[in-house]
Amino acid sequence: MVWHLTKLVKRGEGLQQEFKQKASHPEKIVRELVAFANTEGGVLYIGVSDDGTLTGTRYPDEDVHVIRQELMRTCKPPLDVQFNIIRLSAKRFVVEAEVSKSDHRPHEVRNGKDHAVFVRVKDQSIQCSAEHREIIRRSRLGKGVKFIYGEAEQQLMKYLELHGRITLKEYRDVGKLSHFQAARKLVLLTLSGVIRIVPTDKGDHYVAAGSAH
Repeated sequence: MVWHLTKLVKRGEGLQQEFKQKASHPEKIVRELVAFANTEGGVLYIGVSDDGTLTGTRYPDEDVHVIRQELMRTCKPPLDVQFNIIRLSAKRFVVEAEVSKSDHRPHEVRNGKDHAVFVRVKDQSIQCSAEHREIIRRSRLGKGVKFIYGEAEQQLMKYLELHGRITLKEYRDVGKLSHFQAARKLVLLTLSGVIRIVPTDKGDHYVAAGSAH
């Protein structure tokens, strides 16, 4: 089992894999697990350093308990996480926490009045905008999308041809739309497959569906 784990961690962190050396900050671990569930699923390893070194943890059962407690306290709707403990030596272990792409996404992390939704982008977990959250929710439901391809939509596509990408604020200004109108059009066009949302830690931008951006 250890040789298989060594092979996996050599791939490094990415869309579906994350390393944590300790479980001393369970809120950060829950954020990563939620991001996996809201994207394509993934595995988080506790007892592995950022460079892939198997450092191990001494009390894996305690780590699992702390994470489960934090999941119960802050994750809504509840998230199903599968835990597996891998023995490295007599006193060192790695905790494997695996989560699938959820049928109940978007899951959110609640801390008092603060509610946040996270998604996985490459090797990072990024907080969702309200628009991205709506896209996740409606894409899961799989319902048909109807929209009118009018002047504002034509302006959007022309802008993308010239500039490659656009933000919500830019589209609002270009189309002379209210925030609500611009957001709604971007959500509908994304759900219909005309454009694609690209979340970043500095905010979302949108590109044409076939764009390499």
